[in-house]
Amino acid sequence: MAHAFLERLGGHQVRSAGSRAERHLDPEVVKAMSEIGYDLSGRTPRQLEPAADAAWADVVVTMGCGDVCPVLPGKSYVDWGLEDPAGKSLDRVREIRDEIERRVGELARELDSTRTASA
Repeated sequence: MAHAFLERLGGHQVRSAGSRAERHLDPEVVKAMSEIGYDLSGRTPRQLEPAADAAWADVVVTMGCGDVCPVLPGKSYVDWGLEDPAGKSLDRVREIRDEIERRVGELARELDSTRTASA
């Protein structure tokens, strides 16, 4: 969900992966996102490649993956500690979706202001 939100905002490269990626997105996640205009039906979860993914990123956002998440010097880390929406009711997935959207918006504004200040 975070990937889709940041991708639509534009201006940032984004990559997402799961510490225990499933073969398919949770149907309730796909449904909740489609309700607000995001078609995730063709997307496939990607397994986290800790060293490669963290090395690629300037900012690493984790959502409670614990020790699986890599820590590399020189990277900025943000842990949102959000509940995994997989297997949750549609109402709960909507709540998680809305919180992720809010946090992505805040992160994008922060990244944009940092980029503008250093330009």
